[in-house]
Formats: sequence, C-alpha cells, structure tokens
Amino acid sequence: MTKTRRIDYWRDPNAPKPTSRKASASVFVTNDDGHLLLLRRADNNLWTIPTGGVKKGETVADAGVRECREETGIEVEVTGLVGVFSTPDHVIVYMHGDKLDEVRQPINVCLRARVLGGALQPDPKESREVRWVDPSQLGDYEIQPAIRRRIDCGLECVEPYIE
Repeated sequence: MTKTRRIDYWRDPNAPKPTSRKASASVFVTNDDGHLLLLRRADNNLWTIPTGGVKKGETVADAGVRECREETGIEVEVTGLVGVFSTPDHVIVYMHGDKLDEVRQPINVCLRARVLGGALQPDPKESREVRWVDPSQLGDYEIQPAIRRRIDCGLECVEPYIE
C-alpha cells in the first residue's frame, strides 16, 4: 500500500502554486496543569495540535472535536476561538507515493477546547505519538511554523486572531 506524504511550505517563494483551498479545524487543548496536547503526525513526523479537514455535513466545531478524538484519544468540548488562519504563506503538498495529489492553501479555524475525558491514544494512521507538553518546552519539538503560529496565538492572544 502506498502511503500519502505531506510536505508543508512556509514563506517559500519556490513552493508550488496551490490547486485547492479547503477548510480545516484545529484544537488548542490544555489540561488542568496548563500542558498543551500535541501529537506527532504520521505523514511528516512533525508535532502539531489536533487538526483535520471539515467534512460535508459537519460544523467546524464538530470537526475539531472529531479530529481530537481520532488523533489523540482525548474527548473535548469547544470553548472558544483561537483564530482563523488563511495566509497564502502556508502551502501544503500531498503526495501519494511519487504522484502529486494536491497542493492546498489551507483555511484553518483554530478552536479552544477543554478536556472532557479519554486517554492518550495515538491513531497509527494519523499520529505516531501523543503527549501533554509544558509550553515552556515547545522549543524542544519540531513544529511547522504555521502550526507554531496557531499555538503561540493560543498561548498569548486574548482576542481571536484573524488573517
């Protein structure tokens, strides 16, 4: 079976031109100790917050809750908005084997959420590892700049960030 690979470009003038735009939801989740929920993606080995595409028939909030449960095993409730991230500086290439599938310029709605239950459990198709991370330790994790921007806004912004 051929695996899908993801290649993220950030502020790269040599990045391929987007062929599509798609809405996605991500969730910024902290526990009672203030640690942030992170997972290591299976398709590019980078650390991220739970994120995924919004499916037909679901709301952005539903997508964020579903993606968090699928990728991490943690059940959450959406409590607010971190921001909307739609900069053309971020382009994602999806490869299926050696074949280019799509070049996407994402539109991401990043939601704040609180833990309702569950246990850390990676999904082998989507996440290699899942863990709670002290924000002071984020520098020790390889995080794509567009994702780090969402995380930083979740940590620092009082008002929702819109771009």
